[in-house]
Amino acid sequence: MKKTYPYTIENGQGERLTFTGITRGPDGERMGADGVAQPGAGPPMHVHYLQEEAVRVLRGRMGYQVLGGPQQFAGPGEEVVWPAGTAHKWWNAGSDELHMTGWCSPPHNVEFFLASLFASTKENGGRPGLFDAAFLVTRYRSEFAMLELPGIVRRVVIPIAYVVGRALGKYKKFSGAPAPVR
Repeated sequence: MKKTYPYTIENGQGERLTFTGITRGPDGERMGADGVAQPGAGPPMHVHYLQEEAVRVLRGRMGYQVLGGPQQFAGPGEEVVWPAGTAHKWWNAGSDELHMTGWCSPPHNVEFFLASLFASTKENGGRPGLFDAAFLVTRYRSEFAMLELPGIVRRVVIPIAYVVGRALGKYKKFSGAPAPVR
């Protein structure tokens, strides 16, 4: 089913993301998005293996960090770009709402992944449900990784939960999920 843009997702933890649509430029396709984060809100350390991600701060103060690097900050008008494969996180480092605009290129499955992750986080009161997380991080492991999950969880718990979820029929809601990019 084709999406109508713009549309907004919320995770119930202070983050709201509005997908603005796909644009085509000389470097290929980009999924555009506008985001709002409440003070302290932001995603954990993660990586987009196949996508470059960029954000421009419109209002507020964004903290960000590359894995192993120092904390840095960006204010209105400043842009931060994370090349594909760069582990990073960002958060609202101010006391007011953080407003940003940005994109991921190429889009691949970022829209489906984030929409599903946000929905599960909201539905489960702050963390994605175990079976939802197991499905998403297993199916899209060639594209995304959530690096703040402890190693034992990533290597043992998630694979077992995925198999159990599959056996219990937990993934029917994902029947239209796009194929992963390999």
